[in-house]
Amino acid sequence: VEQCCQLVKANSIQGCKMAAVDVVYTPYPNLKKTGDMVAGQVGFHKSRKVIKVNIEKNNEIWKKLEKTREEREVDLQAEREERDKEERAEERKRAAVVRELEKRRIEEERKEKQ
Repeated sequence: VEQCCQLVKANSIQGCKMAAVDVVYTPYPNLKKTGDMVAGQVGFHKSRKVIKVNIEKNNEIWKKLEKTREEREVDLQAEREERDKEERAEERKRAAVVRELEKRRIEEERKEKQ
C-alpha cells in the first residue's frame, strides 16, 4: 500500500511538488459517481470504508519503483476476443458433458424398462 501511495503522489501534478500529501483510497464498490459531478470528482457511499493515509516524499521507494517500471503495448480488443473464445470453448465442453450424461441416463432408463 505504501508503494501504491508513493506512485499516486509522484504521478499527481500537485502531489509531486509537495513534501507530504493525504492519499484517500476505498474499495471500488464504495465509490459514488453521479451525473452532476465534475470530471474527476467522486463521492463515497459509506465514509467509514474510506482510508486516508498521509504520505511523505520517499525517493528511495520511488527510485525502486522506477527501476522496475515496465511499459508495454496492450491490445484490449484482441485480449477480449481471446478470452471470449476460451469461454465459448469451455461452455461447449460443459454442454457436451451434460449431453453425454443425459444420454447415459436415458439409456439406463430404457434398460430398466426392458
